[in-house]
Amino acid sequence: MIKIEKYEVSPKKMTSDIKITNLKFESTKDLKPMEDMIGQNRACQAINFGINMKVKGYNIYVCGITGTGRNSYVKKVSENYAKDNFSRESLKDYVYVYNFKNEYEPISISFPAGNGKVFQKHIEEAIASIRKGLSKDFTSVKYGNESMKFSIDYENKVEKIIDKLNEKAIKKHIVFHIGEDGLVSMPLNKDYSLLSEEDIEKLTEEDFAKFRASSNKLHKELTKTLDELRRAEEEYNNIVETYDRNIAVTAIEAILKKYIVIYSYDKKILTYFENMKEDILLNLEKFKQNNSKNKVIFTAMKVNKSFFDRYKVNLFVDNSTAEKLPVIIETNPTYYNLNGYMEYKNKQGSFITSFLDIKAGAIQKANGGFLILNVNDVLKNPYSWDCIKRTLKNKTATIDSLSEYNNYILTTSIKPEKIDIDMKVIFVGDYDTYALLYEYDDDFQKLFKILSEFDTQMDNNVENQKNFARSLKSHCESKSLKYISRDGIFEMIRYSNRLAEDKNKLSSRYNKIMELIYEANYIADKDKDVIDAQDILKSLEFKKFRNNQYQERLYEMYKDGTLLLDIDGEKIGQINGLVVISEGEYSFGSPSKITASTYIGKEGIINIEREVKNTGSSHDKGVMILSGYLGERYGKDKSLSFTTSITFEQNYGYIDGDSASSTELYLMFSSIADIPIKQYIAVTGSVSQKGEIQPIGGVNEKVEGFFEICSMKGLTGKQGVIIPKLNIQNLILKKEVIEACEKGLFHIYAISTVDEGLEILTGLKRNEIDKKMNDTFQKFIDYYECDDEE
Repeated sequence: MIKIEKYEVSPKKMTSDIKITNLKFESTKDLKPMEDMIGQNRACQAINFGINMKVKGYNIYVCGITGTGRNSYVKKVSENYAKDNFSRESLKDYVYVYNFKNEYEPISISFPAGNGKVFQKHIEEAIASIRKGLSKDFTSVKYGNESMKFSIDYENKVEKIIDKLNEKAIKKHIVFHIGEDGLVSMPLNKDYSLLSEEDIEKLTEEDFAKFRASSNKLHKELTKTLDELRRAEEEYNNIVETYDRNIAVTAIEAILKKYIVIYSYDKKILTYFENMKEDILLNLEKFKQNNSKNKVIFTAMKVNKSFFDRYKVNLFVDNSTAEKLPVIIETNPTYYNLNGYMEYKNKQGSFITSFLDIKAGAIQKANGGFLILNVNDVLKNPYSWDCIKRTLKNKTATIDSLSEYNNYILTTSIKPEKIDIDMKVIFVGDYDTYALLYEYDDDFQKLFKILSEFDTQMDNNVENQKNFARSLKSHCESKSLKYISRDGIFEMIRYSNRLAEDKNKLSSRYNKIMELIYEANYIADKDKDVIDAQDILKSLEFKKFRNNQYQERLYEMYKDGTLLLDIDGEKIGQINGLVVISEGEYSFGSPSKITASTYIGKEGIINIEREVKNTGSSHDKGVMILSGYLGERYGKDKSLSFTTSITFEQNYGYIDGDSASSTELYLMFSSIADIPIKQYIAVTGSVSQKGEIQPIGGVNEKVEGFFEICSMKGLTGKQGVIIPKLNIQNLILKKEVIEACEKGLFHIYAISTVDEGLEILTGLKRNEIDKKMNDTFQKFIDYYECDDEE
């Protein structure tokens, strides 16, 4: 008689060994807040190392599952560094100004933080002063008198030139004068008087012919006169332009003088001032207008305003109010949100832009600091990853025209000057994405040399328990939640064990932990100062209630017999496996009836679920291992010829994982050797080809799932579950399961080998089972030998 009690797990080992006496406080109110990240020492050190490395390529990739605090820590440590290392000299402002030499290539100028806005104001003041000063100079009495003098001199000179021509022209009865259309000739009477309009109307064709003939005889004199008039006009224009220029130069230089002194340290700015002065001199007529006094039509005002835009400054990056280095978190990293862009205006179906429409992206805003991005968001957006790589490799950023990536018709396309970029990029993502980028993108290896991997677990020791409580206090205070009592912390530690699926570990998934505290804070009596254990347990029950509708319906189907399940007696070729079903964030365990049929054949193991494509690769691998195990155990001296078909009864969903491989192996022993299996003991566990029972996931859900079904149908004292021995450390079961085990109403058996499982399920020793198995295999061999003889 085999005593299976030796495999039974003690109730003391069914939950975490937490001593509430180790929690030496009444509530978290008595504790100091915990500002540091706990349980993530390796990840935190990697981030701090990467942040402080100033060498090119030491950007950081932070990985880990959501909820481990990676985003919060990255933001916090970046913000702290940004504050501690801030200085005005470490940050720059950037402006874009008009390029007077090539309007399609705007010029970028950098300034110490805050000086960009000052420069913008200085240019605004300078242009306003120049416009006002020139308008005043060109409307002054002195300027009017000088202009009139130049005009009179010019008119006198023109008059002399015309008089000289007329000395010869009058003799031919022709006279010249300056009209609206230039030099005009008129015929004279015989007495050299001007013809009246009536006389002109009376002229015959013959008279006009004589007039033209006389004019042609003056061709040489006329040509000479026109040259003299042209030279006189040029001389006049030169005199006026020189006079105007001298006035303007004096006024402009007087105004710009103080700004030139202020910015004398930067040759680029001095060149800009010089080019701006020359542009003003070329466009003096625009500055001569005094819009405050002269009435102009709306269109003219619009054109004039547009012209003066060239003297404005586009404050591209403004750090004037910065009190720390920039920490930019871009949640929508499209190409333009990262790299910056140019705004376009639709003008009659075409798109136009200017240097004033250049807008900074996250890269320019993060210059000198940190740019934090979710790597998957970056990879989802076309061109974004290439943009990041190009910026980090070249340490510059260039804003591209919209037409580079879209089929727009542009009447103006500008190419802004690139700016220098010095920033630290921190990617937040998962490890799989890191591995793919590292494997397939050489640039990634060179640019992201720091990997910070956040763990989901930490050691469950007294120090971490205390720090866990201190950390919860910090979170609660930051969210204005109640303090947590000592027994409340005790339950939170058990919940953390449960999340970690290891009684020796605490979970680092703070989002799940804080969700429970938020809900417990809501449930807690408003008159209480603290959240206690009952509030935590109620929150867990309510969380289950909100999410377990499908579980209840499934269990009802077991109860009313819709889903067939035997939890009493023994049967051949039938066993109860255990599965975990996930519905969103809620997971629960459930038994699953698995059957096998064995008959003469050479197909070996037929997995019906696999044949209908209802399984994943892990499950298929587990089934294939069974062939290896049976072959080594029974096929070394003979050829195994058999066919066994296995199926999960009443299952119409997808199955994956190898946790049922040991269950299926026991089932094959039963089916092949006609050995009855106890139906009141459910099984979970993975098996190796050598017959070792390997640990599986979801052990708590599986045990509790079978327990609930048995409780619903009635506990007999024989029911229980077989689990891998290596899963004992993962047991953090509910109190009702542990209490049932203490009373002998339910049992949990832990095993290390297939033979131990067979002993529990069949009550037979290895040699007894081997004899039955070999007898069956020999029958099949004899059948094929007889068949061959025939």
